[in-house]
Amino acid sequence: MEIAILTSSRADFGFYKPLLNRLNKQKSIKAKLVVFGTHLSKKHGYTIDDIRNSGYKIFSEIDVIPAGDKPQDISKLIGKAHLKFGEFWKQNKFDLILCLGDRYEMFGAVSASVPFNIHVVHISGGEETLGAIDNIYRHSLSLIAKYHFTNTKKNAERVKQIKNSSKNIYHTGSMAVDNINATELYNAKNFQKKFNFNIAEPFILFTFHPETVNYANNESYSSIIKETLLSLNTNVLVTMPNADTMGDVIRKQLHEAATENKRIHLFESLGSKGYYTALKNCDFVLGNSSSGIVEAASFGKYVIDLGSRQQGRETGKNVIQCKINKDKILIAVKQLRVLPKFSTKNIYGDGDASGKIFALLKKIEAGLI
Repeated sequence: MEIAILTSSRADFGFYKPLLNRLNKQKSIKAKLVVFGTHLSKKHGYTIDDIRNSGYKIFSEIDVIPAGDKPQDISKLIGKAHLKFGEFWKQNKFDLILCLGDRYEMFGAVSASVPFNIHVVHISGGEETLGAIDNIYRHSLSLIAKYHFTNTKKNAERVKQIKNSSKNIYHTGSMAVDNINATELYNAKNFQKKFNFNIAEPFILFTFHPETVNYANNESYSSIIKETLLSLNTNVLVTMPNADTMGDVIRKQLHEAATENKRIHLFESLGSKGYYTALKNCDFVLGNSSSGIVEAASFGKYVIDLGSRQQGRETGKNVIQCKINKDKILIAVKQLRVLPKFSTKNIYGDGDASGKIFALLKKIEAGLI
């Protein structure tokens, strides 16, 4: 059985790694990595190099790269993905397509496969993010897909509602937890050498992506974010926003903040190893990244989740919701610092998701499901 594994960003590739490692150790299922999206963007860190440097073989690179962050740019990119992948599916025969998440370019790539009747596996379906248009693409991918591997039981129930069927829907947990367990982290010395940032000193890990439902609000949000970061009396490690509507507005304010305050450090991508090292060593997580919702609990870290981008996702007891308001954020930071150590298990799994997914893929190969 030949599977096309689609990866369009630094985020989804980190999820895939534990499964890729399992697939690469056997011969009956041939996993072919198809790379596109921000992986190929110099602006977003050209993270295809991270894939290569990790030793993974790339089957195909497809030129679907964001050209801008306006609504029309997003629409054009979806169209470009549809055209490029239409040719790709015509020229290459696969038994299965494996896709993850909710990105608009992923939707363009997978929707182009529909006329070719290739069966699709969707990972991480059923989630809700009320502040992002990702909901539309995520649920559309679920409608297209034949097989569904969800992060939580609640998400599995939502996929059943979307599909109006319970067939081929499996709760596996998140492979992000597997990746955490399998990743050997940097020590402080090696992290300093690679990223020129001292994780031995107290710091906040910060990521803020645009809210894409009411995207006009990002103008004011970015100013609030800048002023808030400048008011924090500590080092801040910032991973930059992804390629979403009005992301450049946020990037501009982050660059200005880093220029005004040398304790604010900006990074396009740390890679999984670097990011998890930062997660383990940070004081807490601030922003609106899904990693705060899914992965931070595995490191016993509290999270201040800002705004509505992640609203609707299942959260553990380590996540504190906060409006995008400077005073409210600073109050939340002060309150969080006196909380007892977080030790509850991660609701997104214990680290066996890739094993469950691999076993299910073997059943698909054998025609058992």
